[in-house]
Amino acid sequence: MKKALFVVLAMTVTSATAAPFVWPAAWTGEPNTANKRGGEFRSYTISDYKTINPFTTAEADSLTDLMTLRTSGLFTQDPRNDEFIPYMAEGKPTVSNGNKRFVVKIRKGMKFSDGQPITADDWVTTATIHKDDKVGSNSRDTFFINDKPITVKKLDTYTLQFDFPQVSAGAYSRMTYAPWPDHVFGKTYRSGGAAAIKKMWTLGTPADEIVSPGAWTLDSYQAGERAVLKKNTYWGEWNKDSRGNALPYLDRYSSRITADLNAALAAYLAGQIDTFGPSKADELAQIQKAISAGNLKATLIPNVSPQADSSWIVFNWNRAGNPAKQKLFRDVRFRRAMSHLANRQAMVKLALGGLGTETYYSVYPIFKQQIAAGEKAKAPKYPYNPREAARLLAQLGYTKKNAQGYLVDKAGKVLEFNLSTNAGNTVREQLGRVFADEAKKVGVKVNFTPIDFNNLVNQLTAKGESRPFDAILLGLSGGDNIWPFGNNVVPCGGSLHMYNNNSKGTCLTPQETEMTKLYNQGDAELNAAKRLAIGGRLMKVESELQPVIYMVGSNYHVTYNNRVGGTRDRKQMDAYYGSRELPLTFIK
Repeated sequence: MKKALFVVLAMTVTSATAAPFVWPAAWTGEPNTANKRGGEFRSYTISDYKTINPFTTAEADSLTDLMTLRTSGLFTQDPRNDEFIPYMAEGKPTVSNGNKRFVVKIRKGMKFSDGQPITADDWVTTATIHKDDKVGSNSRDTFFINDKPITVKKLDTYTLQFDFPQVSAGAYSRMTYAPWPDHVFGKTYRSGGAAAIKKMWTLGTPADEIVSPGAWTLDSYQAGERAVLKKNTYWGEWNKDSRGNALPYLDRYSSRITADLNAALAAYLAGQIDTFGPSKADELAQIQKAISAGNLKATLIPNVSPQADSSWIVFNWNRAGNPAKQKLFRDVRFRRAMSHLANRQAMVKLALGGLGTETYYSVYPIFKQQIAAGEKAKAPKYPYNPREAARLLAQLGYTKKNAQGYLVDKAGKVLEFNLSTNAGNTVREQLGRVFADEAKKVGVKVNFTPIDFNNLVNQLTAKGESRPFDAILLGLSGGDNIWPFGNNVVPCGGSLHMYNNNSKGTCLTPQETEMTKLYNQGDAELNAAKRLAIGGRLMKVESELQPVIYMVGSNYHVTYNNRVGGTRDRKQMDAYYGSRELPLTFIK
């Protein structure tokens, strides 16, 4: 009966006409007044892709993210005022039950890239699969609050009902997820469950089998070389510019897979890609030199804003196979000592060329109000101080050094651990070398090794009592500016509660329990000032625990080849919203 109902509903929507979403002219500082169309925007990535499956991907800038970023979801944020506005939703939701129930009308006539209609079934199926713990979705925690699920229910073909277990300041953000096709994933899930979903859409899946709800869909993929996305022509039926023209203007969006950041910069300087994300003064200098010499026709805007990401080192608390290391990593004195060994000033100077800030909290540097609230709450910092690090390590029994100058315990065992980062990210590699050098000065042996990014992510996200790493240096991005704490990072059991990801998802310390409580309390607070204060208390507890060693934040710099237009107005440009809306980008 349920399947028959799906068939009937699909038949009833084929003649629906989409009421278009009009992309405001104010979202670009350089409108496409000549209505130029076609061409390809050329970007890059320094790590090859792992999958096309939207339910199993964990890395930022995945292929599914590229297909849907900012071009799917019920709501979207307006960069002019941060407000959530209806996007795939027809209008604002009807809110009831004390701000816990949201009834949302879906915009009629939207279609997937295969021409099939987008309906309520797709949102329900997508949520159901993400919530299945056996699937292992990185987005699973978005659909739970305090371990209780958000219920997503279909009222009719074009109406959804979201029931939250508690009030959530991030409700609009949580409801804004890409709807993947029920006629593709739902059919598989109903017949084969999580195991069948995990086998879908591998890198070997033919491009014409990939179905996208966003502006782009896969055209081709060549391992280690490039991925090319082509525009979803059906998306343009309901996405228009301010003059009524179908979007996107571009025909293609490509991502070149480069060996490292140096190779990406070389490609940019050679005019082979259209954008680059500089983070170091040397990179900015090379770009400016090429522009001044007339070798590169490009625009460079340095120091636009602080970054909307973080750089950190995390130690693995789940090392049952090595009880000595597990005990060491779980000791707060050890972690505070490691923070005291992070020479953040040197990291900013050497890795970022002086263009960055020292960081001590999980909140991204761009969210200045929340940073200020944490400082007001007296969230502690453990700045570079080798002497204090040595004192803390002495409390742990490391008072003597061997002939090689490394600290040893009473049994003569060297204080050492393995530290990994993703190979090819030259900034992180430099951060790791600075940390290892400083640690060696006080007698800590750090075996620093850059490895493949996908292997690194697999290690970081592994669950269990004996996870396969000592320490990892990486970064996080994503999240929103309403409640800037990761729903999959802070609460115990979250997929990126990376220091303690035991098989039961349980907290190991009272501070973790308190952090989880404060996270849910802040998420439930609709008053912005009160929410900031709760966030400040959360930052204090988190900083005292030091489960993750936050180190530096880079500045956000913008550069692009002048052959592309549609750049955002400078006043709206920052690391959170970026420098352009890709649907409004065009080739001059």
